[in-house]
Amino acid sequence: MGNLSEINESQKEELEQIRSELSVAMAKTMDLYGVPPSIGRLYGILYFNEEPLTLDELRDYMGMSKTSMSTGVRRLEKNKMVKKVWKKGVRKHLYEGETDFFNNFVNFFVPMWRREYEVNMDVIKDAEPKLRELAKSEDQEVSYKAQKDLEKIEHSKKYYSWLEKIADSVESGEIYDFIPKE
Repeated sequence: MGNLSEINESQKEELEQIRSELSVAMAKTMDLYGVPPSIGRLYGILYFNEEPLTLDELRDYMGMSKTSMSTGVRRLEKNKMVKKVWKKGVRKHLYEGETDFFNNFVNFFVPMWRREYEVNMDVIKDAEPKLRELAKSEDQEVSYKAQKDLEKIEHSKKYYSWLEKIADSVESGEIYDFIPKE
């Protein structure tokens, strides 16, 4: 059996390998939601690191340019998956990863759901009166198509109302009354 320092070094390497595999899995998962794998890996590094890191340290971990690193951190910061922290005696910005996946879920999805609701409801509010007028057209084809479009819009409004309720429920935490955290 090797000496203690060799064993410790082997265990440290194994730990880093496991963390790397977990970070890659996080990156692949985030890619499903439109987040580039490099930003997913960046999040994984910050998630598993015990101490906050500077952009220079992150660059060393990932081998990316400081500019790319800064862009990735800003994107994660915007989604509240990473936050800037302060440490006495350190002049550079330090970043740490959000470790609560429930918070990540809320911070990532709710703004997208709200944006989907707002964009579509704004267009619907503008389109409905115009379609109602067209539904009165003497041209039967135009009238028929406008009426069908109004029916489709009514159905989509039910979805957008539901989506808004989901966003409210997730944001308020009410969702956990129905689907508890374990």
